[in-house]
Formats: sequence, C-alpha cells, structure tokens
Amino acid sequence: MKATKTFSAKAAEIDRKWYVIDADGQILGDVAVKAADLLRGKGKPLFTPHCDCGDFVVVINAEKVVLSGKKEEEKVYSSYSGYVGGQKNESPRSIRERHPELLVEKAVNGMVPHNRLGRAILKKLNVYAGNEHPHAAQNPETCSIA
Repeated sequence: MKATKTFSAKAAEIDRKWYVIDADGQILGDVAVKAADLLRGKGKPLFTPHCDCGDFVVVINAEKVVLSGKKEEEKVYSSYSGYVGGQKNESPRSIRERHPELLVEKAVNGMVPHNRLGRAILKKLNVYAGNEHPHAAQNPETCSIA
C-alpha cells in the first residue's frame, strides 16, 4: 500500500488577491468575520493552518459600520498600560469619534491567531473611514457579505 503525501502550502507559492469590503450599513461582526476569513485564506483549497495563505483586504466606510443591539452604548473597550491608574475604558461611540477605523481593526484582531502568524496576517488589512482608498492600482474585487 502506497502512502499519500500531505500537501503543505509555502508562503512563496500563494497567489494573493485584493478584496474590498464596503462596511456601509453592515454589522461589525459580519464585516470582521468576512475580513478575517479572507485574510487567513480559509476559503482556499490550499489552506494550511501554520502558513499565511490569505489575501489582502481593504475595508471602506468603517465609520458607517453598525453595532447590533445596545452595544453602541453598553459595550466597553478596556486597555491597561501596566502602570498604576493606567486602565482606560472607552465606548464604541467615543472610538468612532476619535478613530473610526479602530472598531474594525479591533474586531478583526480578535478573530486571527494571537501570535507571530496573526501579526503577519494583520499587516494585509487596510481599513479606511471614508469611501476612498489608495489601492486602485491592485484592481481589487468587491466582496459582498452574505
């Protein structure tokens, strides 16, 4: 009986595409799931868990993303600097006023691995508050959230 070899993708062999996700009126979690799947390469037949197989993702209209339920008022984003009195709590509404791209970036960050691979994957995520993006030369495909 002949043993079959397991295929393992190499990072240099991956054909990467560019995708645009329009977050206007979409729920934050749905946008983040779609972006994380594309960044990770989960939909590709040659997906390898320990390798960066994903594509580049551009998210536009991040300021118009919607949070379901009462999350806009009740959800709390916490950060701690490590110093005494260095704990900061912020609501999604204040984050949206200060830096609207952070909402999508934080949501996608929670959905990728928290290691060296995850940090490499997040470098392929580009989030913009408005409708314009500077990646037209890459001919990105529009990706719908279903």
